[in-house]
Amino acid sequence: MSQFAVSGRFQSRDGFSEFSTTVEAPNEDVATERVYTDIGSQHGLKRTQIEIDDVAAAAEATA
Repeated sequence: MSQFAVSGRFQSRDGFSEFSTTVEAPNEDVATERVYTDIGSQHGLKRTQIEIDDVAAAAEATA
């Protein structure tokens, strides 16, 4: 599976908070869905309260 760097912002008490995370997924659509579920469950948010700005393939590290 590929890794994707996803960034955006979500609604919080003080306005909006920005986030940047890396998720492992087979494609960009699945990566977006995983971010919605992860951020939503961690912060008790609905999808409409999360804005995803960018989804890009992350550079893979070789060991």
